[in-house]
Amino acid sequence: MGAIDFTLSGNVATLTIQSPPANALSSTLLNALSEKLDLIEKEEKVKAIVLKGEGRFFSAGADIKEFTSLQEASDYQSLAEFGQELFDRIEHFSVPVIAAIHGAALGGGMELALACHIRIATENAKLGLPELTLGIIPGFAGTQRLPQYVGTAKAYEMILTGEPITAKEAYQYGLVNQVVSEEEVFEVATTLATKIASKSKPTINRIMQLVPYAKSENFASGVKEEAKAFGEIFGSQDAKEGVLAFIEKRKPNFIDK
Repeated sequence: MGAIDFTLSGNVATLTIQSPPANALSSTLLNALSEKLDLIEKEEKVKAIVLKGEGRFFSAGADIKEFTSLQEASDYQSLAEFGQELFDRIEHFSVPVIAAIHGAALGGGMELALACHIRIATENAKLGLPELTLGIIPGFAGTQRLPQYVGTAKAYEMILTGEPITAKEAYQYGLVNQVVSEEEVFEVATTLATKIASKSKPTINRIMQLVPYAKSENFASGVKEEAKAFGEIFGSQDAKEGVLAFIEKRKPNFIDK
């Protein structure tokens, strides 16, 4: 079971995972997350999202009890494909999603965090993919996204041992952007989201489209699209205002705030 709480403050949306005690990612909760993303897409004012967990954890993983209710290999495959599609949607969302990670991001919770664009973790946070300790494997694209951040060798070690890493180690590997106290994590994530949300939304949207090219093998297409977007953006009123404000040494007043 579980739910996703949605709040909106200015141009920043906050999504809170509410599935005690471990914020397990059941199919019901994943559906709720998808529905909230639908809602956010209709809210034109949203420029950044903070994703956090309620209670002790960000998310300690998928709902293992739900696994026991599945019968056929095709059922498990369908669940994995649904999770993969949802997390891919997050990775390619039109505005940045910032994960505020406390306690633990394990298994499916780790895979959800990996799909986010920026990760802020608490000093006591643990991050990992422990599925092999249960005799199963990651199913929400963890085997594909983790190597992009920590490298192939470290990804093999983490997945094959099932042992989590600390927030400090995650920072050293570039997996998280900042490590802060548990009291600060939501505030830091929200402050960062607010800073991003002060920018022009069309510009944010284009950046969100361009950066994923760097993760693919199609680098040439990525730089071509970047040049095209560069030209398009420079023809906008926000770009003209931004350049003029820089010259005049003042804060820009973007139309699209």
